[in-house]
Amino acid sequence: MWAALPQPMPPSPASLDPAGCAEGSREGVAAAAVPDSYVAMGGLRVHPALVRVVEEAVCPGTGFSAAYFWSCLERLTQEFRSQVEECLAVRDVMQAEIDNFYDRRRRAGATFSEQGALDESAAFLRKIGYIERSYGPASVDTQFVDPEIAQIPAPQLVAPADNVRYVLNAVNARWGSLYGALYGFDVLPNSAMLARPLGRGEAPAERNPLREEAVVEFGNRLLDEIAPLAWGTWGDVVRLWPKFVGSTQHLEVLLKSGAATSLRKPWLFVGSSGYLGPPDAAAAREIHKASPSVSDKGRIFLRHHGLHFVLDVDRGRPIGRGSLSGISDIYMESALTAILDMEDSVATVDAEDKARLYANICGVFRGTLEERVAQDGHLKTRRMRNDVWLRDVTGKAITLPGRALCLVRNVGHHLFTDAVMTADGRPVPEGFLDCLVTVAAAFQDLRGLGRIYNSRAGSVYIVKPKMHGPREVMVTNNFFGKVEELFGLRRNTIKMGVLDEERRTSVNLGECIRVASQRVFFINAGFMDRTGDEIHTCMFAGPMVRKADMKFEPWFKAYEDSTVDVGLTSGFQGKGQIGKGMWRKPDSMKAMLESKIEEVMAGASTAWVPSPAAATLHSIHYHRVDVQARQMQIAMRPPSHVEGMLQPPLLREPLSKEAILQELRENAQSMLGYVVQWVDFGVGCCEMRDLCDVAVTEDRATLRISSQLLANWLHHGLISEEELRSAFAEMAAVVDAQSRDVLPGYRPMCEHPESNIAFCTALRLVLEGRRAAGGYTERVLREARRRAKAAAAAARL
Repeated sequence: MWAALPQPMPPSPASLDPAGCAEGSREGVAAAAVPDSYVAMGGLRVHPALVRVVEEAVCPGTGFSAAYFWSCLERLTQEFRSQVEECLAVRDVMQAEIDNFYDRRRRAGATFSEQGALDESAAFLRKIGYIERSYGPASVDTQFVDPEIAQIPAPQLVAPADNVRYVLNAVNARWGSLYGALYGFDVLPNSAMLARPLGRGEAPAERNPLREEAVVEFGNRLLDEIAPLAWGTWGDVVRLWPKFVGSTQHLEVLLKSGAATSLRKPWLFVGSSGYLGPPDAAAAREIHKASPSVSDKGRIFLRHHGLHFVLDVDRGRPIGRGSLSGISDIYMESALTAILDMEDSVATVDAEDKARLYANICGVFRGTLEERVAQDGHLKTRRMRNDVWLRDVTGKAITLPGRALCLVRNVGHHLFTDAVMTADGRPVPEGFLDCLVTVAAAFQDLRGLGRIYNSRAGSVYIVKPKMHGPREVMVTNNFFGKVEELFGLRRNTIKMGVLDEERRTSVNLGECIRVASQRVFFINAGFMDRTGDEIHTCMFAGPMVRKADMKFEPWFKAYEDSTVDVGLTSGFQGKGQIGKGMWRKPDSMKAMLESKIEEVMAGASTAWVPSPAAATLHSIHYHRVDVQARQMQIAMRPPSHVEGMLQPPLLREPLSKEAILQELRENAQSMLGYVVQWVDFGVGCCEMRDLCDVAVTEDRATLRISSQLLANWLHHGLISEEELRSAFAEMAAVVDAQSRDVLPGYRPMCEHPESNIAFCTALRLVLEGRRAAGGYTERVLREARRRAKAAAAAARL
C-alpha cells in the first residue's frame, strides 16, 4: 500500500530554492543540555512539575506506579520516535517538490484553473506519492462506541483544557436553558420594548416581562414544530401531567378551552419527575383566570431525533407564573460531546503549563474537577453535574447522563517538548506524553473508580490533529495499540478522531480511514486549519483570494462535500461522527441559528460551537433536520472527486490597492489582537473584537490562515514589507484601544513596537510564514511566550 510513498531523506540543496523552501518540520528536536533540576526517570529526564503531577494526579488509582508510567513513555519513544521523524521528513521533501512545481509552472504562465493544468497537477502529486492509490471504500468497524457519538447527532463543544472554568462549562453543557439562551442573546431583537436590562453574561438588575413573553412565545412555537399536539397549540396549554393508561404513562394536556389533548406522536414522551397531576375542582377554577396560580412543580421529559428536552413546570418562578402553561423553562439536551483541547486553543509552552492542563484532565475523569468562584459576595463551588433522575413511562426510576461525553484532543506529530528529555538531551514527541496522560487519567473511568462515568461503553476518545496522509494515521494507530498493550487494555479501547484539516489527508481521506478502520470514531472538516494548509501548500502558485472569499472557491466545496461523502461510503453512519467546523462569532446567535443549519443539511452529525448557549441554540437544528435520513439522501449522490480539491484558490482578477490594504489591515488587526493575548497572557483561545467591532473567537487555526495569506501576498508582491510594517503599527494602536480597558495588566504595543515581544512575534509570523513548516505558528509563539514569562519573572525580582 505504501509503495508510492517516497523514502524520507533530507531535501537536497538543488531541490530547495530558487523559490525558498520551508524550514524543516523537525526543527526544534535537536539535542540540548539537560537542566540540572530535571529528575532521572529511567532513561528519561523529567521536569519536576511533571514528576509531581504524574505521581499525585495521573497514577493514583490506575494500578501502576509513576516509575512504570515513565518507563512506558521511554519504550514508546524508543520505538516510535524515528517513525514520527520519518513522517516529518517526508512532509519536507514533498513540500519542497510542490513548491518547485508550482514555481516553475507559474513562471511558465500556467493558470492552474484550466483542466489541462489541473490534470498535470494531479499527475505530479500522484507521481511523488502525495495522492496515494485508493483501494475503494473503507469499512469502519469500530466497536464499543458510546451512543452520543455513534447514534445521536448533536452539537459539540470545544474547550481549552488549561482553563477550569471553560472545562466545567463544556462538561456541564449536556443540558442548557433555552429560555436563558433566548433571553441573553440576539435571537430576539434587543429593541426598546424587548431590551435586555444588562449585557450578555450579566445578571439582569430587573426583569423585562415583554422579553420574557417573547421567549415563551418562541418556546411554544418550537414545541409546535417538534412536539405538536394532537389538536391545539402549546400557546393554549394551561396544564400538563403524566397519566397512566393501562401499564404505561401518556402525556395529558389541558387547553384553555377546557378541552383535553395529547401529543400527536405519543412516543415522544419518555418520562417525568416532580409533582404534576390533573387539576382538582379548585384548580380547574384557577385555570380559567387570566393569571393562573395553580401550584404545580415538575418536569416532563420528551425525546425527538434522539435528543431529550425537558419542560420545566414551575409557577413559583416569575416566567412560569406569567406563562399560561406554567412552563418556566425548556432544558435542551445540547452538547452531547465535548472536546477538551490540549492543542489549538491552549498556550502551553513549558512543564508548568502542561502540568496544570494534565491535572484538569485527571479531574474530569475522576469527576472531581471543581472551581471556587465569587458570586453575590460569597464563594460558590462549581462542580461537574450529576446525572438526571426521572420516572420512565412505566414508572421506573431511571437516569439520563448529566454531562457531555468528553473527548481529548492531543497535539500533532510536529510538536516536541523539552519538559521530558532523553538522557542525551533530545526532547520527546509531545503527543506521546499527551496520549499517555490521557489514557492513564481515563483509567479512573474505565475501572469505574471515578465519582461519575464518562464513557459508558468503556472507551477512551483521543482526537489527533495535524496528520498528513495515511502513513501518519497508521503510525498513530500503531502507537495507540502499543499503549493499550503496555497498559493492559482491550485492543482498540483507545479510539481515534481524525481531523481532516491538512490537504494531504483530504485527498487521501478514505485510505486514512482504512488504516484505522477499527479505531476511528470521528472525522471532521476543520476548515480553518485546512484553509491555512491550502495556502501554504500552494504558496508559490500565485497570490491567493481574500480570507472571506475562500469559502466560495471550488476547492472548498469539494473538500466539504468530500468529508461527508467519504465518511458515509466508509460506513460512519451509526458508528461514528462526521463533523463540521466552529462558529466564530459568539455573540451573533441569530446569525448562527439562521445559517449553521446548513452544516446539518450537508450531512454533518455534529458541528462545533463556542459556548454552552450556542450549543443549546444549535441543538434546535438537529430537531429540525433528521440527520440520519438526510445522510441517506446524500449517500445517493455521486461522490466528490479528489481532483475537485486541487484547484488553488488564486486571484482571477486583480484587486484594487484599497481592497488589498483593507485586507492587510483586517488580518494585521486579528493577528495582533490574538498574539498579544497568547504571548502576554497565555490565552490560547480568546474572544476579541474585529476591525468592525464584532466579537469573534480566535485561536491558532485562524492565526495560521491570516499569517499564511499575508505571507503569500508579501511573496507575490501584492504588499511590500514597508506596507506590512506600516499596517501592523497602525493596527497595534487599534488593538491597544480595544484591549487596555478589558485586559488588566495590558501593556500597549504601539508605544515601543520594536521591543514589544507580542508585536514582533505577530510580524515575524508573516515575514517567516513562507518558510514555516506547514504554515504552523507554534514554534514562533512558544519562543515568544517563554521570553515573555521570563521577562515577567525577572520583573518580579
